[in-house]
Amino acid sequence: MSVSFNGCNEKAVTFIADDDLTVGMPVKISANNTVSGCSAGDSFCGICTSVRNGYATVQLGGFATLPFTGTTDPSLGYCMLAADGTGGVKVAATGGRSLLVVSVDTSRDNVGIML
Repeated sequence: MSVSFNGCNEKAVTFIADDDLTVGMPVKISANNTVSGCSAGDSFCGICTSVRNGYATVQLGGFATLPFTGTTDPSLGYCMLAADGTGGVKVAATGGRSLLVVSVDTSRDNVGIML
């Protein structure tokens, strides 16, 4: 039997988009009502799910799968994660945010998280 968390408790909000956004990347609040891509080490508020006409839809809750980088693999359970500055996440020694990690795929360098 397979388990899927897709759609679980998912919520999304529309923001004004900075020019640097790409679908699938972690984002941060950069100005009033505006999101931008994260730099390495930034704490992220959500994941960009679409960009259109100067606006971005940002997933703020639910399940998401992101690429991870760094020398330390994320651990299952609650783990401190921060943006890696390249569209993924990394384990954070300081900063970042504590998120529930439900899966780690080291062969694909993907991590499944609950926002």
